[in-house]
Amino acid sequence: MGGGPKKGLVLIGFSLLCLKMVASAKTAPEIPTIDQAYSKISNSITVEWATVPGATSYLLAAKDGDTVIETTVANSPGTVTGLKAATLYQITVRSISAAGRSQASPPKQAKTVLAAPVLAVSSPSSDSILVQWEAVYMATGFSVSIMRANGLGRVRKENTTNTTLTFTSLDAGTLYTIKAYAWNANGTPGDDSTCNQRTSPRAPADIQVSFDSGALTASVSWAPTEGASDYTALAQSASSQLSCTSASGHCTISALRCGTEYLISVSARNDAGSSRSASAVTLKTIACAPGGVTIQEDPPGHLSVSWSNVDLGDYYVAFVKSDDGLEVHCNTSLTHCDFPSECGFTYFISVFAYNKAGQSPLGDVFNYTTAPCCPSDINPVLVSSDRVEMVWSPVRGAELYETRAADGFNVVECNDTAPACTLSALECDTKYNITVYSFSEARGSNTSCASRFVTTAPCSPEIQSLSKDAFSVTHVHWTSRNQGATYTVTARGEEGLYRCSSSGQACALGGLPCGSVFSVTAVAETQAGRSLPSYSVPLETVPCCPAGLTVNQVTQSVVNVSWTVGTGALTYVTVLASRTGQSQCHTHQNHCLLGCVTCGVNYTVALRAISATGLTADCAYQHYASSACCPLGVKLYRLGPNGIRVDWRAARGSANYSTDLYGSKGIFTCSPGAGLSFCDVTEIPCGDVYTVMVSPVTETGLKLTFCPKKIYSVTCSGSTLGMGKSFFSWVKQKGTFSLHFMVTMKSGSKLTLPLIRETNARVSASGLHGRVSPGVKKGC
Repeated sequence: MGGGPKKGLVLIGFSLLCLKMVASAKTAPEIPTIDQAYSKISNSITVEWATVPGATSYLLAAKDGDTVIETTVANSPGTVTGLKAATLYQITVRSISAAGRSQASPPKQAKTVLAAPVLAVSSPSSDSILVQWEAVYMATGFSVSIMRANGLGRVRKENTTNTTLTFTSLDAGTLYTIKAYAWNANGTPGDDSTCNQRTSPRAPADIQVSFDSGALTASVSWAPTEGASDYTALAQSASSQLSCTSASGHCTISALRCGTEYLISVSARNDAGSSRSASAVTLKTIACAPGGVTIQEDPPGHLSVSWSNVDLGDYYVAFVKSDDGLEVHCNTSLTHCDFPSECGFTYFISVFAYNKAGQSPLGDVFNYTTAPCCPSDINPVLVSSDRVEMVWSPVRGAELYETRAADGFNVVECNDTAPACTLSALECDTKYNITVYSFSEARGSNTSCASRFVTTAPCSPEIQSLSKDAFSVTHVHWTSRNQGATYTVTARGEEGLYRCSSSGQACALGGLPCGSVFSVTAVAETQAGRSLPSYSVPLETVPCCPAGLTVNQVTQSVVNVSWTVGTGALTYVTVLASRTGQSQCHTHQNHCLLGCVTCGVNYTVALRAISATGLTADCAYQHYASSACCPLGVKLYRLGPNGIRVDWRAARGSANYSTDLYGSKGIFTCSPGAGLSFCDVTEIPCGDVYTVMVSPVTETGLKLTFCPKKIYSVTCSGSTLGMGKSFFSWVKQKGTFSLHFMVTMKSGSKLTLPLIRETNARVSASGLHGRVSPGVKKGC
């Protein structure tokens, strides 16, 4: 254990020795020594030194007062940049290695050279270049050189203490390189600056100008020049200037003004500037269109056109074209022209000025419309009492026609675009002075048109009354204020037209048919025309009597009177009159049944026809004799097995009779001899029921069938006729009535049958024996 501390001290000493060895191995590199420091550029100094072993890089420092600028370089030489021009700096160098960096070398002074002048160059003319710069700090003089940029030619160098220098006698449009530097009092040159400048081009020559009068443009051409990038052609007048630019040898100047004199010049241009303009060429454009155009028509048919004088106008041409396509013109050095004109035309007028450059532009085109023509063939195609319709042929230039009718007190007007006009609300039977004026919106009315007189148709008459005389002639009376008129009265109906005429205030209508209704009007007529009809007045004639009348006997006491229809009749009254009385009926039909007629009596037949308004026509016809009376007390007697006698009692008056028996086995007829009131029927079968009727026979042989019929039974045993049952029959009359039958026996007893209504036409009585005499009582 006693040897332990010694070993520890040995170890410590060894460690310290190692540390000392390590520290001596990492010491900084040696201090460099500056050989020289100099400046070739105004913002830097270049330093040269001997290489230091082990140094990996070097730190250069330039100190100016309190300002230090450092830079690290790899080896010598090295340059410190970012310095001020013409400034004295203390330059030091430090070497750098992995062990660190050395102390600074001994300082060495070095001064930066003068700054390069900042050049501003321009080419004031095509053969010179002006070089300008600002003063350079510490500079006492400047050196400026110039040469062609392409290296051809010699170098020209000038020294000066000024800040401007002009190089002359240079080639136009050529690119030059300019180099300049300043020097100090020691003659040490400073930085130089270099720039390129091209001289401006020469002015173009051989300028040619071509003028387009229609487009008002000038085409300018020239010979190209050296070094020009583009050209500008300038047209300058007293009040304006226009230009065009081109890279070639021509361009076009547009929008030139008429009536203007221009000076045309061309300049060439490049990046140095523009050349001076060559000699200008004079250009006179076309004259402007004449203004102040006035048109007058005085007198009619003569147009006078005048205008104002214009600059650069040598002479004028005025054109006048009508709307039908015809054109005329006049050429003059004056400022007016005269032309013939016609009515109703629109003339289009234009005036041009001319000079050597050509025709002026088209100015305003003026139109002048002459007064429309007057209608010459005015004709009235319709003349009525209050209207006149006028027509005429259309005339040239008329847009509207104004028709005026004057009667000395009032004026009626009518305006229309059509060549026709209807003047209304005129006075009848009046003379009017009618004029048709043509009108156009541009020129108004042509007031020189002629007029003509037209008289309206007469006034309508007014019917005052209608009267009839004893001869069925109708007299018509009217009033009117027409002069020299003839009047026609017309009765118009379904039967036709009936007229009468008069120049007075009445006329007679005769021959009017019966049963007719007429509308009566009156019309006045003069040479001017016919009036409107008057208001119509109705006229009715009495109804016509029927053409035929027929009387037929229906029953012994009833006749049927029929007739044909009477024109205009609505109802009829029929009268059957005799010494014993009369029978009458009023009906709207054309027949009528008259009752209570006495048989065997002569009657007079009369008929009245009555219209709807109550007009009556009394019609008389021939006499009528009523039929003979039916026989009374008809009885049958048995004449042997197969014979029967029919017996009766003749009624009032004399008549012939005929007897008919109707049975199932046949019809049996017998007629009595003259003056007898019975007849016999032989060979009549028994065992049958017969209907027996005794009828009067007229003079014409007509057998009347309305007499009562009796029914008898003819048996075949015994001699009793009609045993068991009797039948009664009659002819049914019109109207409502009832029949009572009473049967009287031989014994004197009476049997009354039940009430028979009109719906029955047959009744029977049973239990009767012997002869039966039924009696019928009628209530006429």
